[in-house]
Amino acid sequence: MQRRPSDADAPVTLAITGASGAPYAVRLLRALNDAGVPVRLIISETGWRLLAEESGIEGEAELRDRTGDWSRVVLYDDDDRGATPASGSAPSRGMVVCPCSMGTLASIAQGTSRSLIERAADVCLKERRPLILVPRETPYSVIHLENMLRLSRAGAVVLPASPAFYHHPRTIGDLVDFVVGRILDHVGVDAGIGPRWESGGHA
Repeated sequence: MQRRPSDADAPVTLAITGASGAPYAVRLLRALNDAGVPVRLIISETGWRLLAEESGIEGEAELRDRTGDWSRVVLYDDDDRGATPASGSAPSRGMVVCPCSMGTLASIAQGTSRSLIERAADVCLKERRPLILVPRETPYSVIHLENMLRLSRAGAVVLPASPAFYHHPRTIGDLVDFVVGRILDHVGVDAGIGPRWESGGHA
């Protein structure tokens, strides 16, 4: 009898969309690869543009060079709504959209499922799996906030890319790691990234 994958060894679906915040996406993919977590990777058309403009990554080969071992990564076309991440029967640890554009967030909130990213997120909600949305927008309009509230009520975690300063960050990398560490916490991956708060101080 074939063993069904447990939550601990099931893949994480990672979607990269066109909001600002490419360094978060690149660091998150690298951290998942370093931790040996299988990844189902989906990058929208504007997500590729974002990677080029903010991180100088011009295509899959350069993304591979920057993010470590791809032996557990499967890259899917965002136009393929019939791919594995669109199926509720495919084992999954959950999904992260990082960064998450306000357009993507709005589409997920409305359940339109016009792309693989939107459909995969919809599947997470209906299957009651973790869905972490990482917007990097400021300020938020009333429409943005209403969409976030709708998604939070549906079971998603809205995790803005808002780094803290209590750990006295010295580099941009420290700020990025704070956010990435929080994202990893929500998909159950302990990668040792980012500071930990302890009683009487922080670690």
